[in-house]
Formats: sequence, C-alpha cells, structure tokens
Amino acid sequence: MALIHSFEKSGNFLFKYRSYFPLLLFVLAVPVIYFTATPIIDPQLQLVVIAFAILVSFSGFVVRAITIGTTPAGTSGRNTKEGQVAEELNTRGIYSTIRHPLYLGNYLMWIGIVIFTFNIWFVMVISLAYWLYYERIMFAEERFLEKKFGQQYMDWSLTAPAFIPSFKNYKSSKMIFSIKSVLRREYSGVLATVFAFAFIDNLRFYFQSQQFELYRTSNIVLAITLIVVLILRTLKHQSKILNEKGRS
Repeated sequence: MALIHSFEKSGNFLFKYRSYFPLLLFVLAVPVIYFTATPIIDPQLQLVVIAFAILVSFSGFVVRAITIGTTPAGTSGRNTKEGQVAEELNTRGIYSTIRHPLYLGNYLMWIGIVIFTFNIWFVMVISLAYWLYYERIMFAEERFLEKKFGQQYMDWSLTAPAFIPSFKNYKSSKMIFSIKSVLRREYSGVLATVFAFAFIDNLRFYFQSQQFELYRTSNIVLAITLIVVLILRTLKHQSKILNEKGRS
C-alpha cells in the first residue's frame, strides 16, 4: 500500500475512534500524579501554574465556541459522525485563519489539564502523542476535502494554515455567532474538562494526604457544572428552545 493511502486509511480509522483519546490522559495521569504529587515548585508558583492551566483550557473552549457558534450545518469541520461528511467547504470566519480549529481547541482544552499535573515531561509526551494521532486524522480529512472540492480546497489550503492560526487572510463569517449552538453542542466537552481538573486535584490530594476531601473547590465547581449540564441536556432533548434552523 502506498504511504499516502496508508496515512489516509489510518487517519480514517483514528477519526472513528478519536473520542477515546482523552481516556489516555486519565490512564496515564494516575502514575504521573503519583510521582509528582508533591510539586517541587513553591506554593505561589503553583497558583500561577494552576491559573495558567485553567486559562489554556478556557482558551480552547473559546476556540471551539467561536467555531461552532459561527458554523452552519453540513459544512466541513463540524462532523461528529464516524465518517467524513461535508456538503460545502467552510472557508470563512475562523476557517479563514486555520483549517482545523476544532482540533486546536481540543488540544488547548486538554493540554491545560495536562499542565495541571505540574509535570513538564507529561506535557511534552501528550503534545507529541496528540500531534502524531491527529496528524493522521487531519491528513485523511484533507484528502477527503481535496477529492470532493478540488481546486476550491487547494486555493483555501494555500491561505489557511493547518493548525497555527494566521489572520492575514481573515474573512468574516456569513453566520452570526449563536450562543444556542454553543450551549447545545458543547456542554459535554465542558463537563469532561471540569471533571478532568477535579480528578487530578482529588487524586493529587489523596496521594499527599491519604484521604479524600468532599468539599474541595474542584468538587464544588464540578457539581455546579453537572447541574448546568443536566439542565442543558434536558432542554436539548425535551424541548426546542436550543434548536436553530441551518445550524448543526
């Protein structure tokens, strides 16, 4: 099999199971936190690192929110199915600055969590693993778009970088930002991110003190997030409040 076809085949396979990638973080985080349960940095610097980790994850959510809130249904880049789907090529808004904004958002959300472990080696390993994993997926997606849209895709790929944004060719989106789309589509990702922060915080505290503390700040934030998510999920499935025509 030619290398280009091998890359495409493996990319489609990894695309199908991409939602399982975060599970790798939880599995690897346990031994990492165990061996770095007592950080070698002073308490004030720890607070700076924690704030930075939260900020990085939040920036990932912002990237995803902008993408989802300004993207119409049926376009490239907003597919949650097992296979590639695109009725039209999305080249405006955030897609005029970067070809894979959702994957950038995912990386920022999860690397913020990894930073929260206080282990720089873990940050580098997960960054490398993420790149190797999603490079194949991005390759497969772009092969699909190239085959379907031809020269239109090629012209867009020459102006929009794959993963690091460039704003010199920015074109405003035809769709206005929709908070409803974000609320309808992103609550599960936010819950997973908050859960991951709480998981690391509780695990680190347990390794340090050999006990569990229910009323930690991370647990309170997790409980509030869970309540909000349950409300949004109910509104999504039991009403039409969050529905919008022409939105995914």
